[in-house]
Amino acid sequence: MLSRLLCCTLLSLALLNPSSATAQDRPFKVCWSVYAGWMLWGYMAEQGIIDKWAKKYGIEIQVQEVPDYVGSIEQYSAGQFDACAMTNMDALTIPAAAGVDSTALIIGDFSAGADGILVRGSNKDLKDLKGKTILLVENSVSHYLLSRALQWANLQPGDVIIDNVSDADLAEAWRSGRGDAVVTWNPILSSLQQDGDSVLVFNSRHVPGEILDLLVINSQTLTQHPELGRALTGAWFEGMRLMGLPNATGQAARARMASAAQTSPEDFDEQLRTIRSFYSPRSAMTFSKDGKLPEMMERVAQFADSQQLLGEGNGLRRLGISFGDDQVLGNSSRVLLRFNPTYMRLAAEKQL
Repeated sequence: MLSRLLCCTLLSLALLNPSSATAQDRPFKVCWSVYAGWMLWGYMAEQGIIDKWAKKYGIEIQVQEVPDYVGSIEQYSAGQFDACAMTNMDALTIPAAAGVDSTALIIGDFSAGADGILVRGSNKDLKDLKGKTILLVENSVSHYLLSRALQWANLQPGDVIIDNVSDADLAEAWRSGRGDAVVTWNPILSSLQQDGDSVLVFNSRHVPGEILDLLVINSQTLTQHPELGRALTGAWFEGMRLMGLPNATGQAARARMASAAQTSPEDFDEQLRTIRSFYSPRSAMTFSKDGKLPEMMERVAQFADSQQLLGEGNGLRRLGISFGDDQVLGNSSRVLLRFNPTYMRLAAEKQL
């Protein structure tokens, strides 16, 4: 008990005293892919916000866009990046499942319409999915959304045919006439809806809070370099404040992100309305501690087990998910995904 208390005390001192941490020689690397909730990373790198916070802690941070979303997570899992923007489900089923101990450093938002299911034609509903071929990125958050939609419609996974297409090729495949339905996220979803030849039959508004957009960081790197966690969190919430401003400054920031996403400012603002963004660190911290995360992650783990993404049988017997209140879901002796509100709390208390 004494040694545990000593370790906790030393960790707290390291977090509160950035000079106690020693930066490494190489730059820290962060990756992201195109999505309304993550365009901020590219904007902050372009505008010098990342460099500002990195210099505050005597480190160097490189931010890189990776066009293929799943590819970005695979590169992170292989150690090519120190942190990566990804959803909660993908954090569990890719790095954690591969044995990479990862921490959800920042909860940026949750999907509230940014992910959806389109069916070709008109006057369609969920029941029309039965017997249909559905395009999606297999075993991704889109696959999870489809599973939840099938539950709503009292359909079984075997009632549909999955056609696995990468997110980079999904729009082209759909527009070529392939498939009867498609499950995807913005900006692809928004773009396909504008074609006007399909019906949105289900989206993430039906399952609020279940699809989280995170910045996930290697836990060992974070433990060794808490200054990286402080810099990334500080930069993020400075950027979020700018993006959320209702004045000309905020409009200019969002327009720049829209351009990077190859869409109009109006469409980008519409995409932002399909996610529930945590513009302040206190709101993000409050969400992370409201007690719903364990239940939601257990549901995600059940889906992962249905696809054998965590190995055969009950994956939570082999790995655990921890939460900020020391609660552990699954195997407490092998925690590989951690929801840690510490840095969001420091940001909320203006201690970064």
